[in-house]
Amino acid sequence: MVVAGMTKAVVRMTPEKLLSLGIMEHKRERETFKTRLGFLLIAAGCAIGLGNVWRFPYIAGQYGGAAFVLPYLGFLLFLGLPVLMAELAIGRGGKSGIGMAFDKLEQPGTKWHWAKFPLISANYILMAFYSVVTGWMFFYFYKMLTDGEFLKGTPDQIASGFGEMLANPPLLIFWMTVAIVLGLGIVSLGLRKGVERITKKMMIALFIIMILLAIRAVTLPGAGKGIEFYLLPSLERLSQSGKGMGEAIFAAFAHAFFTLSIGIGSMAIFGSYIKRQHSLTKEAASICALDTVVALVAGLIIIPSCFAFGQSPAQGPGLIFVTLSNVFAMMPAGRFCGAAFFLFMSFAALSTLIAVFENIVAFWMDLKGYKRRKVAFWNVIAVFLMSLPCALGFNVLSGFEPFGPGSCVLDLEDFIVSNTMLPAGAIFMVVFCCNRYGWGEEKFFNEMNTGEGLKLPRHKLVKIYFKWILPALITILLIQGYLTKFAPELAAKIF
Repeated sequence: MVVAGMTKAVVRMTPEKLLSLGIMEHKRERETFKTRLGFLLIAAGCAIGLGNVWRFPYIAGQYGGAAFVLPYLGFLLFLGLPVLMAELAIGRGGKSGIGMAFDKLEQPGTKWHWAKFPLISANYILMAFYSVVTGWMFFYFYKMLTDGEFLKGTPDQIASGFGEMLANPPLLIFWMTVAIVLGLGIVSLGLRKGVERITKKMMIALFIIMILLAIRAVTLPGAGKGIEFYLLPSLERLSQSGKGMGEAIFAAFAHAFFTLSIGIGSMAIFGSYIKRQHSLTKEAASICALDTVVALVAGLIIIPSCFAFGQSPAQGPGLIFVTLSNVFAMMPAGRFCGAAFFLFMSFAALSTLIAVFENIVAFWMDLKGYKRRKVAFWNVIAVFLMSLPCALGFNVLSGFEPFGPGSCVLDLEDFIVSNTMLPAGAIFMVVFCCNRYGWGEEKFFNEMNTGEGLKLPRHKLVKIYFKWILPALITILLIQGYLTKFAPELAAKIF
């Protein structure tokens, strides 16, 4: 009777619970990358997004160039890299993305797996505005390529083009839809045939375009002053920017964390697809290095170009659409360079879009056993509907100002992801990896060091850093983000 009762209980269990107890395995064999290069380029493509090629240069410009760049590199090593390690280890250790990894790795009777739902929600919210911004890049590439009159206008006319785009709902919705369909269409083809094959070619093209644009930028007359501003630290320039050294350091602290797209599981999925020949410490360091190189070279394209034509690199988010468009208008062969630049930007944005869509699709495949193409199709509809508020937030819904005058839907969604879910998710993952009630410190270190290559030292200080110091640092970042948004005067006194 006991056995019969147990059998009935097992039959009543959901597939997810059976998987978590190890009673059942998916019949579907898990896909893996064909090559290590494919994994590195795709994982780097997830990290290499608009944070690198858009946000990094204008923040560097606002905080005095090298005074921001040098601390950024230090924080990237001690803050971003360890969290990236934790995400990759969870994915490879659990042989799944966030849909089932925590179920497989957590201690029996614990509830860490409940985190999968807020984490996947953060992925959807990210795509709700990232698909819209990716559409901007596509549109500007198309405009540079086809509109011969665009760069012939006055600086004010060129600058007004960005506002005209935002005020046009059908235009924004069209290019947003192109981004969503293209991204999920590539994911629907499969890991190797779609994601790996296409993203690998796209990333190689991105690197080639980036190098050519950097060579062009640094050889422009007057670019030397921009290179000096970017690479040589100067407290005088920092004070002239109106920012203090403390502000520059904290900005570098924050950007080093956000640049790698860590904290919501978008990297864990790629850990689940890689084999065990190479240590995850080695793989994480390689991804971090590629991400950093792209960010630095993006700055080398944008900042010297601005200086060469008397434009300020501290213009904020409008830097690439307003300032750089005016730079291309003054530059010899500017239309060609502008088209190449926005193609580069489009590839950077699309690589992140594909990576996060892969995480979303794999979530439902792992959790429910659905087929890839079916999940991709339904997510085209879901992400389209979720993206509409952001696209309409600049025009039809412009009266909705969540953070006061001048703010919009995009600001709200970005704050939820960047200032809340990314740091909160990162704290969760690091604590899960190093807590004896979670996965466990020894199992985490074993997973990190399985395979050839660079090892994560098992030194006591390293373990203390992962277990206590790293979560504390990210918590400070989380608190600072909220205080800066809702109590800026208090934030200025504390930070």
